[in-house]
Amino acid sequence: MPNRYAYLGPEGTFTEAALRELRPDAPAEARVPCGGVEAVFAAVRGGAVDGGVVPLENSVEGGVPATTAELIAGEPLLISAEVTVPVEFALFAREGVGLSDIKRVATHPVALGQCRGWLAGNLPDAETTTVSSTAAAAKAVADPGSTFDAAISARIAGERYGLHAVADNVGDRSEAATRFVFLTRPGPLPEPTGADRTSLVAFITDDHPGALQELLNQFALRGVNLTRLESRPTGAGLGRYCFCIDAEGHVAEARVGEALMGLRRICADVRFLGSYPRASGAAVHVPFPPTWSTTNADFDEAERWLARVRAGRVG
Repeated sequence: MPNRYAYLGPEGTFTEAALRELRPDAPAEARVPCGGVEAVFAAVRGGAVDGGVVPLENSVEGGVPATTAELIAGEPLLISAEVTVPVEFALFAREGVGLSDIKRVATHPVALGQCRGWLAGNLPDAETTTVSSTAAAAKAVADPGSTFDAAISARIAGERYGLHAVADNVGDRSEAATRFVFLTRPGPLPEPTGADRTSLVAFITDDHPGALQELLNQFALRGVNLTRLESRPTGAGLGRYCFCIDAEGHVAEARVGEALMGLRRICADVRFLGSYPRASGAAVHVPFPPTWSTTNADFDEAERWLARVRAGRVG
């Protein structure tokens, strides 16, 4: 049977656009819309689909809590690819509804966060309600019995549900973008490309002065740059946090692998989330201070040297 892929639905979401970019050859019937991020994870974990796409972080609002929570605490899945989608919003309504008629607006929480300024300036008295996705907002407004007057959504969603644009470009940041990840069940990792990212969650052993510094040192001493560091509660009590980390490089590379081994030694637990090509395609730059080198070749040579020492061949 052909592969099937779950995504945060309904049809017309930015997540569907991300899936189309990640799997351009997948026919419409292979794309399975889900009612929430948790449902996408469940579909992948349960084997109902071969992979799934969820939003991970936004350039304005930061991490997506539902995705992060599932990656931290749910049955482990792997991130095997990512894509960045520019986020452009419009205000959609049924035919005949103008800006002055709008009293209730529906949208997704992340979209609301990116459009607060525009709403305050143009619809200061409008009531806003958040729903599971921007496409769900457009779908709800299109319902003849809807209590919503308008939806903030992507143009693809507004047009798909027969709405008209009351206003374009309602986002507060023109350069906003969302990063989406492709999830699969545990299996072989993508091969290193030289332009990769490694994602993981680190759980510190106990709360003590310098705990975060100890964690960061594992990367800094090996010249591994971090592109994301987010603290999240573990759920084990107030003050108990873990750290969601994105690092440049692939776990198959010596310096990244050593950094993860260092983390495993000092942390209560480390959850590996995947090594995969970066959406930008930009090669990883390996900086190093003038007093030591941190290229993969340097780490390989140091490992060979240690093997010679352990074998009694000093020198």
